[in-house]
Amino acid sequence: MEPHIRSDQDCHNALDQYTLELIGKLTGDPPREKGQVPTGAVKKELSQLVEKACKKNLTGPIISLFQELLKQRLAGNSIRDFGLTKMDLCNLALKHQQIDEHMVSLGGRLTQALPIAGKSNARVEEYLARKDTEAPSGIELWPQIQENGERIRTKLNMSTNEWGSYKGQIRNCINTAEELAELIDLPAEAVASIGRVTKNFRMRLTPYYSSLIMPGNINDPVMLQSVPTGEMVDNAGIEIPPVAADHSPARLIDQFYPRVVTIKATNMCAMYCTHCLRIAHIGRKDKTYSWEAYGEALEYIRNNENIRDILVTGGDAFVLPNSILKWLLAQLDDIDHVKVKRLGTRIPVTAPMRIDDELLDIIEESNDRKPIRVVTQINTAQEITPLSRDAYRRLSKRSFTILNQAVLLKGINDSRVKMWKLCETIHEAYVRPYYIFNCSYRNPQFKHFRVPLEVGRDIVESMYGNISGDAIPRYIATAGGKIPLHRSNVISFEDNEYILRKPWSDTEVSYPDADPDTYKTDSFAFATYQS
Repeated sequence: MEPHIRSDQDCHNALDQYTLELIGKLTGDPPREKGQVPTGAVKKELSQLVEKACKKNLTGPIISLFQELLKQRLAGNSIRDFGLTKMDLCNLALKHQQIDEHMVSLGGRLTQALPIAGKSNARVEEYLARKDTEAPSGIELWPQIQENGERIRTKLNMSTNEWGSYKGQIRNCINTAEELAELIDLPAEAVASIGRVTKNFRMRLTPYYSSLIMPGNINDPVMLQSVPTGEMVDNAGIEIPPVAADHSPARLIDQFYPRVVTIKATNMCAMYCTHCLRIAHIGRKDKTYSWEAYGEALEYIRNNENIRDILVTGGDAFVLPNSILKWLLAQLDDIDHVKVKRLGTRIPVTAPMRIDDELLDIIEESNDRKPIRVVTQINTAQEITPLSRDAYRRLSKRSFTILNQAVLLKGINDSRVKMWKLCETIHEAYVRPYYIFNCSYRNPQFKHFRVPLEVGRDIVESMYGNISGDAIPRYIATAGGKIPLHRSNVISFEDNEYILRKPWSDTEVSYPDADPDTYKTDSFAFATYQS
């Protein structure tokens, strides 16, 4: 090898501390039992590694050589046993540094970065081993879902065209326990229990959503969300008045914040969730609202110039006929102080057939005028199938963004594996995880679904450092508005220095704060040039 370093001083000047410490360790005398020497095979292997490290213009062979030298030192062998000198190691370390585009040092990569990456990999190994069995997505379950769908379609006497159309899905919705029992395996006791609930609370599943229920899974996460159980009437308690009864300043309007308004544009959904926050708003019969009702809501928005952000929801905004949705968006776009709009919907997971070209054209036309965010609710990876993923993909091309607001629910997503898998799956389906709501305390019907707040905090904090940053949602409680529930990672502050906790490993690090005197001065940057 051509030398670049010829002295200890050259070595010290050219290499960083990590590398110098590594070379020092390798050049020191290792402990060796009497008569212990490397075999010919070992020497031959080292010779080949040296040749590759010297000849190839790659960092990998150099790393491999030094890893083997460390291994040999532990075995009691010295670099001298392989015909190497300290200067040889220094030159190879310098070569590694010169090859690397960012001048990453050999010692930094070998003794710091690779061990850190190894520990990081170990943190997610358990999740990777369990995620597809404990929390399979609808994509992984697709063959079974297709089989379920064909069975349900045949029993409902639906044509293939009906199954593939939104109107066909809505016309053939399942509304009673008896109808559902004809399609999926339900014990007689369960049918009776569901019947007790549906006397007071509505049940509706699209045939498509029913096909997501996995046979043999007694508490299937899709079934738990869509099929009411006896707890909904057995849970004792007094229901707090309907959400926003004390925050509805005008007809169809909810307002918790000065610049944000919700229009509850319909009471209809393609599927009625068993944990619905607006359960009191969902009547026994689908209703369409009058133009006068929409007019009063719009008039309130026009007269309040503080409002900039409108959420159109219900019910489900995508259940609105295209003509009404197009008109309503146009009205909002014509109000100067309204700058952004949101559309709240579960349709892409309950009836993805609704996301057709006509609807997408309406969304794109309005989005071209002012941004539209589609806000959806996906609570389990099982709800993401090739169909729903494609619906979100097409929506992502026509809107500003798609945000998910999941609800933390017992037995559905209340573990690290289930929630990590949910967030990663929707992230890959063009949806940004935005909120996780702790299940509402307002409705005693949901008592059996509620998860302790600390369990949710542990789940969300565990995501940091382990999954993509923009796949990590905020953890929120609704109590007269959205209240963040994240833990503080600030441990202490003393002498202008913070001690911070890394939530993914619980290790603590120091973090010097900005110098307070420097921050307070107005004389900085270009202001220093003023006389």
